[in-house]
Amino acid sequence: MKNFKYLIPSLIVLVGYVGNSQEWEVLFDGENTDNFRGYKIEAFPTHAWEVVDGAISTLTDVENIDIVTQGMYTNFELVFEWKVSKAGNSGVFYHLQEIYNQEPGNGNSPNWLNDFEFQILDDIDFYDKDPMRSAGSLYDLIAPTNKTLRPVGEYNTAKLLVKDGHAEHWVNGTKVVEYLIGGAKLNSILANSKFKDNPDYGKSSSGHIMFQHHGQKVWYRNIKIRRL
Repeated sequence: MKNFKYLIPSLIVLVGYVGNSQEWEVLFDGENTDNFRGYKIEAFPTHAWEVVDGAISTLTDVENIDIVTQGMYTNFELVFEWKVSKAGNSGVFYHLQEIYNQEPGNGNSPNWLNDFEFQILDDIDFYDKDPMRSAGSLYDLIAPTNKTLRPVGEYNTAKLLVKDGHAEHWVNGTKVVEYLIGGAKLNSILANSKFKDNPDYGKSSSGHIMFQHHGQKVWYRNIKIRRL
């Protein structure tokens, strides 16, 4: 009975967490793009992205236009698969707020300076070899650890989890980045980063999820999310 008494609070916490989790929402089923639109655009930018072989893929030699989710998310678990072409570069941004009074650069949103980014990259052939800007990193802030990537042209799995400020990046079933939004460790890293003079970086606790068009070929598929 003594052990049972101490077990009850733990069970309550576990049940409460599960109870707050919602069903999975399919953001992209291999065909329908209705859950996405262009950055600061009402429609899906078919002149910059296409659906091919069950994936959303960038078109090259066009204006770079990022795509954002129709919905906004605070606490969530996002899963998806991704692959890039040789030297390909992209990113998945979260807690993103569209900035309507800023002009995009080369079609891209200006939000890469404001929001957390799960880096998507060909680590082998891309010219920049800094681990803090490699695939799976919290872009330019935290390098991934224990990461294994599949060869270019093959799909990798990814998971992004954010719960009450606790964030995790997963690549191919392994947690590679973990941090606390607003925590002392991250704040110290920010103070010595290129984002240090931007008071808006990471300040939004809720927002869209954005998939970046960086000019190279990237494919995303099996995208789904659940609120936590």
